[in-house]
Amino acid sequence: MSKSFANPTRRAEDVLDEIHSDLLECKVCFEPFSSDPRARRPRNLPCGHVICLGCVCSLSHSVSRRLECPFCRKQCDQGGTYECQVLVDLQEMIRSYFPHKTPRDLDGDPGSGVMHLRCAFGGWGPLINPTGVAVHGESQDVVVAHGGHERVTVLGSRGQYVRSFGRHGHKNFEICHPLDVAVTPGGHVIVTDAGDRSVKVFSSTGSPVVTVSDLFQLPWGVDVDLSGNILVTDAEAGTLWQIDMDFERGLVSQKKKTVEDLTTPRAVACCRASGRVAVVEHLQNRESPIGGSRWTRVKVFSRDYVALEQLDGFSLHPMSLSISSVSFNRNGDLIVADVQQGSVWSLRDVHKAAEVTPLVREGLVRPVGLAVTNEDALIVLDAGDHTVKTYAPETEDLYSDK
Repeated sequence: MSKSFANPTRRAEDVLDEIHSDLLECKVCFEPFSSDPRARRPRNLPCGHVICLGCVCSLSHSVSRRLECPFCRKQCDQGGTYECQVLVDLQEMIRSYFPHKTPRDLDGDPGSGVMHLRCAFGGWGPLINPTGVAVHGESQDVVVAHGGHERVTVLGSRGQYVRSFGRHGHKNFEICHPLDVAVTPGGHVIVTDAGDRSVKVFSSTGSPVVTVSDLFQLPWGVDVDLSGNILVTDAEAGTLWQIDMDFERGLVSQKKKTVEDLTTPRAVACCRASGRVAVVEHLQNRESPIGGSRWTRVKVFSRDYVALEQLDGFSLHPMSLSISSVSFNRNGDLIVADVQQGSVWSLRDVHKAAEVTPLVREGLVRPVGLAVTNEDALIVLDAGDHTVKTYAPETEDLYSDK
């Protein structure tokens, strides 16, 4: 049994924040559950997962009233859901003992972000529970992996629909449960599929190219290095793989482990300026100095996979960062998203000295993916409201025709 709540170094406020985010908010819309008998009241699905009443109604077919659990994909009837009274009681108990405590209370304000929202697009329907985002370097099209019937959706830089592909399913080039997506310089789209533990490669138009299977225990993060090789983290095996392939012929030339002994590695990113590779680790409770399940760590490697730096989310900032995604800007500065605080930070050039600077402090609910354009505009995938959000400095005219 986990003993994280018994850790004497943890504050009551930290435990309350965890209870609010882990138990008392809907994991589809990421809004707090409400004891009010209307939209946000928690409802049990027959499979055991809990979402709010509003999301039950949104996910249900308008005629049949049937819905698919967004987590395990089991089908059920809207009428087969029932109220999760224990969460309502827990919420009321916390409110009675801590009437002034809110889920997103923080212990200080490190300042406003230096980047500002320029546009947001997607939303529930076009994007469903998005998990990964990438940007095509030439066209600036935004590629999103999500839980829709077509698992990959390509959108223009201003949100206009371009195409979708990767039908939901368990066949060779169907996608069951996408976790991340990357785009090669030539436009090929690479998706990690936890459903059949494979990596699937598509052409820029969505035609299947190759499926790499029988290699991973749980493929998670994916990116492309400076040589065009595919980088894939295996969250279960604790490894980073490099896959060299001929995209035009659809043939894999070489597969090798470049890093081993990682702890639940997830997001991975390669710096276009230096070739350095950053990997986000999600550490277990026993390894966390604060006893929390959200403690994360970033490891940075040279282009030859020599370990350079190790930065944990707790030591980087007094409030701690729960890092969900990582990227680099064109100068080689490391960029991370904090899923718990709904923010994005620059760590500068960590090989010299980590310097934490807030880039985005407003407008995000649950950032789970990052990408940086050639102009250093920031593309953030927000799973909280199922959108893609573009940020840029206030002085930059992102959509200038000049």
